[in-house]
Amino acid sequence: MLSIASWKRPEIAIDFGSANLRIVRRDAGLIFNEPSLCCFADFKTMPRLVAAGTAAQAMVDRTPGKMTVRRPLRRGVLQDIHTASELLRYAVGAALGRRLSRKSRALIGVPADATQAECRALLTAADDAGLRAAQLVPEPFAAAVGAGVRVHEPRGALIVECGAGITEVAVLSLGGMCVTRSVRVGGAALDQAITDYLHFEHKMLIGRQTAERIKKGYTERRCRQEALEVKGRSLVSMGPHSLRIDAAELDHVIGKHAARITETIGEVLNGTPPELSRDLHMDGILLTGGSAATPRLREMIEQHTGLPVKIADDPSLCVAQGLHRLLQD
Repeated sequence: MLSIASWKRPEIAIDFGSANLRIVRRDAGLIFNEPSLCCFADFKTMPRLVAAGTAAQAMVDRTPGKMTVRRPLRRGVLQDIHTASELLRYAVGAALGRRLSRKSRALIGVPADATQAECRALLTAADDAGLRAAQLVPEPFAAAVGAGVRVHEPRGALIVECGAGITEVAVLSLGGMCVTRSVRVGGAALDQAITDYLHFEHKMLIGRQTAERIKKGYTERRCRQEALEVKGRSLVSMGPHSLRIDAAELDHVIGKHAARITETIGEVLNGTPPELSRDLHMDGILLTGGSAATPRLREMIEQHTGLPVKIADDPSLCVAQGLHRLLQD
């Protein structure tokens, strides 16, 4: 099990996701949970932070010309150090207030396949925000701990951490990761696929939040064989427009997205040692992350692998809960 000397034990841990940023404190648990968004004015010349987190989310696709809403991470990778630093500064200030110290240490979750350059960029952003990272923790490991998996035992466990920007598959045993793979698709990629489908098939433009609502409503409407109501802008009339489509119309879009994840899981299973494979056959696969409930994903994984699949309790909080437990150990 990952352990930290008591004299350098961090006070906080950060789950910096593509969709949400969460902060946990060792003595208080989850103390911050807001979207990973910043709104700037004059970003290309003299960027000035206007809003961050929840306040910035209300501005998505609604900003005037001189303002822009930015995400620091894309597909699980830090793409904008300045935006990341501003968001971390806002989040840590809101979470800790006067408790913040320049010497504050933090655990920070990172993708298991993050490169050295990506790790350095994240550490730079954390330092700019007034933090000194004590240790970077692979997100699948943290998710497993948060989901209650006994990661220190000599028994294999297969975790699929389904994020907004990246999906990570890992086999864990004896406190470490034995086999890992990742695919740079997640909930945000499915939202974009739905947007593209409506664009090309129905000549209609929708925003990201509308695409997410369609995704979340798909399963229920599909089971009831009901239509989905979509509101956006027509590319024909160029004015506001609404239409109703059968939920079944999105089957191919969602199935194609889930197939990329099931293929990655198959690669991990093919590379897993025989004894660990035996454990996986008995215990199945555990889905964590905010996109664990993606429509048809669980069903397609079971069909593709022949293994039972379970979604963790509070899957979106597994990484944060795991980081919290690591702070306490």
